[in-house]
Amino acid sequence: MLPGPSAKDTSTPAARPAAPDPGPGPGSAPGPGRGSARTAGLVAGGALVALLVALFGAGVAARGTGELRIPAAGATTALRTVVFAALALHLGELAGVRLARTGPVPRSLASAAALTGAAGAAGQIVLLAGVSGLDITDVYGTVEGRLLLVMANGFLLAAGCVALRRPGLAVLPLAVVIGAEALRAHPEPYTPMLGAALTVVHLSAAALWCGGLLHVLGTMWLRRADPAGARAVLARYARLAGWLLAALVTTGTVSTLRRLPVDVVLTTAYGRVLIAKLLLVALAAGLALAARGRLRAARGDATAPAHAELAVLALVLLLSAILTVVPDPHWLSVR
Repeated sequence: MLPGPSAKDTSTPAARPAAPDPGPGPGSAPGPGRGSARTAGLVAGGALVALLVALFGAGVAARGTGELRIPAAGATTALRTVVFAALALHLGELAGVRLARTGPVPRSLASAAALTGAAGAAGQIVLLAGVSGLDITDVYGTVEGRLLLVMANGFLLAAGCVALRRPGLAVLPLAVVIGAEALRAHPEPYTPMLGAALTVVHLSAAALWCGGLLHVLGTMWLRRADPAGARAVLARYARLAGWLLAALVTTGTVSTLRRLPVDVVLTTAYGRVLIAKLLLVALAAGLALAARGRLRAARGDATAPAHAELAVLALVLLLSAILTVVPDPHWLSVR
């Protein structure tokens, strides 16, 4: 039979009740609640800035150019930004799942993205009807109305693929959406099919770059307990991003030479927005190279420049939507 504790034993520090936790000191790191609140605040602030740029960006860029005002330019930009973001989220998730291979991945946003994209395309149909003074059925008789209808139905089919647990099949209707947007964005009579083909490659690469990075960063967060595995996912994405950047630069350069005469670069809204977009793409490429350098050297936090790269790419997506709204500068050249 074991002896019980004596009175002296019960007075030792091990037997005394623990003192209450005074909580984090003033110099300690913020807790999870504070971090979540800060992240939510940054997201809300970024969304507000993006909305303001979408609503007023085209008007500000056209100030002093003498170009005609585009009706409902702000609302159109906002809706096209929604469509581009939906494409990026859905295509990026499809690519990100393949890059992640085995292991935990973020919760799927494909269905919500597809439905949001359908709403964005349908909203453009309603807006077009309001601006043109046509009925909805008459809008479908126009080329732009039919293409927007194809885009809305393509997004709905993509959402159906997700609902039927065949997410990979969503690539087909999403390809139709990209093709319809490319045709809608290049109605010019001079070599329209070449312009549409360039836009298909450009828009696909941009969506995969932005959306794929978002999904990869989410995957890395879920696998943070395995730093080596998380960095391997980012490394696989970095190799893909190199090809995407090459495609963006090539198609963007050719499209610029086709649509933007040199003598109106600074005197048109299209030229001004394009310059801002090119600067942001260069910044995103620099951040991508910084992240890749840290990966190769196996030192530092490679996700820090990757998060900054994602924020810059979101702005690039927004400026791309503005470019589809401002007037085509080809006819303004004095040459």
